[in-house]
Amino acid sequence: MIRKRIRHLQRYREIVNALIRHGFGYIIKDLGLSELLSNPKRFFPSKSTYNKKSTGERVRLFLEELGPTFVKIGQVASTRYDLLPAELITELENLQDQASPFSNEIVQKIIEEELGQPLNHLFAEFNEIPIAAASIGQVHYALLKTGEKVAIKVQRPNMKPSIETDLEILQDLALLAEQRLAWAAHYQIRDIVDELAKSLLEELDYTIEGRNSEKIARQFVDDPNIVIPKVYWDYTTKKVLTMEYVEGIKLNEAEKLKQAGNNPKVLAKNIVDSILKQILVEGYFHGDPHPGNVLARTGDVIVFLDFGMVGRLSPEMKHHLASLVIALMRKKTDDVIKAIMQMGVVPESIDIVTLRVDVDRLYEKYYDAALSMVSLAQVIGDLFSVAYRHHIRIPPDLTLLGKTLLTMEGMVVKLDPEISILKVAEPFGRQLLLDRYDPKNVAGNVWDQLVEMGGLVNDLPKTLKDISLILKKGKIKQELSFPDTNKLLKKLDRISNRISFSISLLAFSIVFMGLIIGSSMAGNKSLFLLKIPVVEIGFGVGTFMFLWLLYTIFKSGKF
Repeated sequence: MIRKRIRHLQRYREIVNALIRHGFGYIIKDLGLSELLSNPKRFFPSKSTYNKKSTGERVRLFLEELGPTFVKIGQVASTRYDLLPAELITELENLQDQASPFSNEIVQKIIEEELGQPLNHLFAEFNEIPIAAASIGQVHYALLKTGEKVAIKVQRPNMKPSIETDLEILQDLALLAEQRLAWAAHYQIRDIVDELAKSLLEELDYTIEGRNSEKIARQFVDDPNIVIPKVYWDYTTKKVLTMEYVEGIKLNEAEKLKQAGNNPKVLAKNIVDSILKQILVEGYFHGDPHPGNVLARTGDVIVFLDFGMVGRLSPEMKHHLASLVIALMRKKTDDVIKAIMQMGVVPESIDIVTLRVDVDRLYEKYYDAALSMVSLAQVIGDLFSVAYRHHIRIPPDLTLLGKTLLTMEGMVVKLDPEISILKVAEPFGRQLLLDRYDPKNVAGNVWDQLVEMGGLVNDLPKTLKDISLILKKGKIKQELSFPDTNKLLKKLDRISNRISFSISLLAFSIVFMGLIIGSSMAGNKSLFLLKIPVVEIGFGVGTFMFLWLLYTIFKSGKF
């Protein structure tokens, strides 16, 4: 950790000073980083420079000042409704991912280094003025030698080393926070930073974005209403992405949409249908469908762009999501709580009673509301607010799903203010219910569980053998400590002694009754076997043993 701080000392100081400028100097003190201050006297600056701004606004300005890594981290963090308050989420959604374009000489150098040929050998035409420029890269229009129009995304120089440095620093700060701050340890800040880092590093590899694009394109191969640009792999590397250039109209350009003959209501429904299909049917969806990434073409055709951020739902997570949808449809509070607990990381200290009350309140709020009057954004916001209030950590892909639905609703209601996304989603919900209880699917799930159990049984001998070897080598040393163990053992002793007494008393009673019956059958005469008084001797021995057992139990004081 110390080596990291020395190696990246200048960047640490930039971060520390930015924290001070935006009114977060107390964080430096909490984390013990005051020695990194270039001017310790500014540790408690005048509040006049920032007291007119909200906390969320100051966080946003802090992230924008520190550049691409922090902006991207903030954008990904804006999906975490289960971790951050709504006010902060709103500000993070306003983060500006814009930057000045870099020179054409640098663009040409990167393309030629990545593709291994001179620019004029690769393209018949190349527009030096970028179509768009962002913090990580910029996009240029070009024409291939074969005549296809393409859009080329070129990554800024030295982006990866810069981002990796910032991520190292963030991971260091997260570790410090967990060691010093109870709330950071509770929320496992390091894990959250690792999740954000993984997402950001994936965006630096343009081949991943290309594969994401093709995977979603396969979902709509037979749907003429959805267009996904083609990827040209011969002109694509980790730092250069070449895709089909697709023209379209921005969804907020109402007059142009009208001139092209588009119906806003149909466009809105096509967008909702396509995204719900990605989420509920395919389990693989566009993670950032904002207006800049969705265009319209003549005939109410929708074009999706930019697949750097996608969401994935595992079969297990889709199952839990279906359980939640079904429980909500049936208005079953217990099933809703069960689904939420299966989907998220639930703290041991959770108050189930209070959680049940919060879920019931949601039912009361939406029970008789008409679908056309219900906002999906509001429903999702309320659900995540409940999770946030009870410290339930929702898996990142589910929070990204929530963010995707919120972004989608904000976009389509501008096209069709009367649209009810819940009503459009109803057929998907019914299909989920039918699929869930379809005999083939039920039989398939049972078979999968049987196969899994068979595998466990098959592996059991080997597992037991491995455990036996470990035990023989003495590699397992575990000390278990339970409170009030002595009291528990004493109670067990008393219980066992009472059971022994009862069994002995019963046995003695049976023997005694047998002796009496035997004597009666002998005609009230003493019984002799080989001249030995068996009954009398047996009675005497049994009585002596019974009395001795009573004596030892009472003497131990554990009766």
